[in-house]
Amino acid sequence: MLFNSFEFLIFLPIVLIGFYLTTHKYRWLWLLAASYVFYMFHTPELILLLLISTVVDYVCALQIVKVSKTHKKNYAILSVLINLGMLGFFKYFSFFTTSVQEIFMFFGLNISPNETRGSYNFNQVLLPVGISFYTFQTISYTIDVYRGKIQPEKHFGYFALYVSFFPQLVAGPIERAARLLPQLKQKVLVNIEAIKQGLIMIAWGLFLKVVVADRLGLYVDAAFGDPELNHGLPLYIAAFFFAFQIYYDFSAYTAIAIGAAKTMGVDLMQNFNRPYFSTTVGQFWTRWHISLMEWLKDYVFIPMGGSKGSPVNITRNILVLFFIVGLWHGANWTFVVWGLLNALLLIVEYVTNPFRKKLFLALKLPQKVIDLLGWSALVVCLSIPLVFFRSPSIADALGYFKNMGTIDTLHINILGSYFELGLCFMLIIMVQTIHYVKGNDAIYELVTKPSRTVRWSIYLAYMVVVVLGAIHSQNSFIYFQF
Repeated sequence: MLFNSFEFLIFLPIVLIGFYLTTHKYRWLWLLAASYVFYMFHTPELILLLLISTVVDYVCALQIVKVSKTHKKNYAILSVLINLGMLGFFKYFSFFTTSVQEIFMFFGLNISPNETRGSYNFNQVLLPVGISFYTFQTISYTIDVYRGKIQPEKHFGYFALYVSFFPQLVAGPIERAARLLPQLKQKVLVNIEAIKQGLIMIAWGLFLKVVVADRLGLYVDAAFGDPELNHGLPLYIAAFFFAFQIYYDFSAYTAIAIGAAKTMGVDLMQNFNRPYFSTTVGQFWTRWHISLMEWLKDYVFIPMGGSKGSPVNITRNILVLFFIVGLWHGANWTFVVWGLLNALLLIVEYVTNPFRKKLFLALKLPQKVIDLLGWSALVVCLSIPLVFFRSPSIADALGYFKNMGTIDTLHINILGSYFELGLCFMLIIMVQTIHYVKGNDAIYELVTKPSRTVRWSIYLAYMVVVVLGAIHSQNSFIYFQF
């Protein structure tokens, strides 16, 4: 079920009414049923994978604390292998078989996986929505039990709810059991202020999605859909717009998820912290998709050695980390290239850091000027790799870059409306200003703190803007494909 759908606008009030009418003892059951309905709305059979992941990790975690020390690791490995096995098959099987086929073809061997397996097309394996998120969430639970950081949850219903809690089920944030499970168990009383804050976050998320992100997407789709038709400046603008489209699209989902959870007394972690106000690449990756990057830091990067050791080892760790970041985002070499380019930016920043410090010191530049230069360079540098992220293939991305270099006209109005183009820039400036003032996590303060007259004026203006300014097409959130 999409957050920006009419069905969700009916679903959420029903869940809230049922939640507060149900006694605390049985609320877990109500939320679990609601979460399964939410996930099964379009493709019911995919619930089987969610159930497999839930049962496997529930049993493995309980066994880890029961068996001898020599067998604990076996159950942890079993949990990781089953979850990564499901993720690998459903998300990457087609990618790997196609890649192997292309390698064979490169050497003149025409081997088609589809032809050798009868009529079934193995390259059309269905990608279950949210599998990249809930498998990582359950893996972290089992590993934390194995490491002795948490005790296993004995109540299967609460554990199943932790895995499937609908606000963050299909696109995060990727929560840890130590943080989310206690909140799901706590007794929640009706808190009008918290409900109001949650509804405002939901409204803000819907605005980001249907008014801002989807509008930027119109220009982006036109440019990337046919880069041969456009050259030069429109392609630069589209790359810039996509950097903000994907940010607003994903942060919109996070805002709605946080808002929906808050109406039921649950505080989900923030997934963004004003990333496009970062002044270094390293700082950006501590503020972007925070739950994923912290997960990879704790369970991949640090176990490899992290940022300790020789420069060669640190470089290797960064490359491995961002190879995983790229591959996690999609089963396509374009995502891998995107990830490795970001790794390269981070490595260059790491290597040149001493030189840059000496240069800025010698030039006696004020810190504000240094920050402005860093921010400007960051936006440009991060927009370039995103061309690979947005392109369907590496060849398409390279073609896009080629056409960027051909500036044969100053025509930038590829949508046929300068008003729409100007509106895109104005919306970016407006949203960035709001995020600068309130961050990603306290937007509701803009509405809850002013006087009643101002609040109702904001409510009225919001309804007018959404009704008149929304892109009236039910576009899926970009991160649903991951």
